[in-house]
Amino acid sequence: MRYFALACDYDGTLASDGQVSSGTLAALERLLTSGRKLILVTGRELDDLFSVFPRYDIFEWVVAENGALLYHPATGERKSLANPPPAKFVARLRERGVPISIGDVIVSTYHPHETLALDTIRELGLELQLIFNKGAVMILPSGASKATGLAAALTEMGLSPHNVVAVGDAENDHALLALCECSVAVANALPMLQEKADF
Repeated sequence: MRYFALACDYDGTLASDGQVSSGTLAALERLLTSGRKLILVTGRELDDLFSVFPRYDIFEWVVAENGALLYHPATGERKSLANPPPAKFVARLRERGVPISIGDVIVSTYHPHETLALDTIRELGLELQLIFNKGAVMILPSGASKATGLAAALTEMGLSPHNVVAVGDAENDHALLALCECSVAVANALPMLQEKADF
């Protein structure tokens, strides 16, 4: 057995309109019976994920907040992989009327608010990055990505990225797919991701 784990994006990959079909869930459960592990790698905040996907428990690890947070369903352990957003940054975005959601580390908004977010980062002199996920905009500490989050989960599992298949659909999945030995872009993936994926 060459591949020991499957690392999957959630929205647009496993889920359509936020929901995972019974057929997809059955396929994931079949993969588990083969002795392989599942890792969920999502841009979502954990509480948001829990509210739409009660079967997160089939995953060995959940890499949430676009790589900034690790969650171990078997134990309930949460581990931030980066610092939380500066309070001044959050306050300034709210003052400017930017609709935001705040996780342990991530600050999320959506297009077209990335311009105000970037102006605020520049104005405050912060080292933060914007990552796009189709219409969503995620603001994270520099260097945090789905790849860094997955690497942390693989370290916990004692696995190499060479033994992992990664599946995704959007801009924020480039790093995830590049890390793993085998990369897959789903049929509805952005054209650039499809071009770079192995399958």
